[in-house]
Amino acid sequence: MPDGAFDLVAIGEALVEFNQARGDGRSWLQGFGGDTSNTAIAASRLGARSAYFTRIGDDAFGRLLLELWRREGVDAGTVQTDATAPTGLYFVTHGPHGHAFSYRRADSAASRMSVHDVPEPLIRRARFLHVSGISQAISASARAAVRHAVRIARQAGVRVAYDPNLRPALWTPAQAAEALDEIVGQVDVFLPGLEDLRALTGFDDPHRLVEWCHARGASTVVLKLGARGALASAEGARTFIDAFAVQAVDATGAGDCFDAALLVRLGAGDGLADAARFACAAAALSTRGYGAVEPLPGSGEVMALMERGGLRGAATR
Repeated sequence: MPDGAFDLVAIGEALVEFNQARGDGRSWLQGFGGDTSNTAIAASRLGARSAYFTRIGDDAFGRLLLELWRREGVDAGTVQTDATAPTGLYFVTHGPHGHAFSYRRADSAASRMSVHDVPEPLIRRARFLHVSGISQAISASARAAVRHAVRIARQAGVRVAYDPNLRPALWTPAQAAEALDEIVGQVDVFLPGLEDLRALTGFDDPHRLVEWCHARGASTVVLKLGARGALASAEGARTFIDAFAVQAVDATGAGDCFDAALLVRLGAGDGLADAARFACAAAALSTRGYGAVEPLPGSGEVMALMERGGLRGAATR
């Protein structure tokens, strides 16, 4: 295990967000997104040392992202600027069945990420490398870059976390499953969501889904169940952690916050169940405001929620 100049290094795609305000539906709140960027920021807010790598356009949106990472204490020293490709954008709309995403990311700077861009020294100085299925899906070269980053981490003894974060607009379930199988057996912590695995398998039962993950080589699985909490599984033991009750308004980025909180606490030495409880509390707090970044909580807020209660129960099942 390296000394760990950074508790978490994340690699992927960062985007500028426009989130539809509820009410008249005509107002948009400008924010930021990109699952792995959200995770790096959430980790920093929780007191961890985090760093991020991506490519951004040489445009106003790219400069907004650089300022965001500076403001949030995320090291962006290896981020590359592309003078000929734009920074990606996305839009969040809200309806009776939840939120929906629309992307403007074709041929973005991040999609040009390649094996040659991967910051090997940065990865070798991390405690955790965090990657996602979106990082794989944005282009063939980015997918190869993710494989290369995971390979570097494994060689250096850096723990790897992977969230498949399936997006139907990016690829089919069959393509996503193929990409997942490329690396899931090499990761230390697998962080799927219920909807992701339901789309890949057709199963609904959380225990059956966790078994599906283990069968593909994942040794530690934390299945995110949204408002139902999470199911953590490793070394033959499974613990169900119920969700914390909050006044939720927007779940955008809650899964990314969960990932960060879990990895921060695992890095601090917590056991899997305790880390998952902390992650459930952090994710719940992240739903109290609009957007993926603004509502992300600090560690004190998470601890206060856990001390206050609101957890409906936890049991080994």
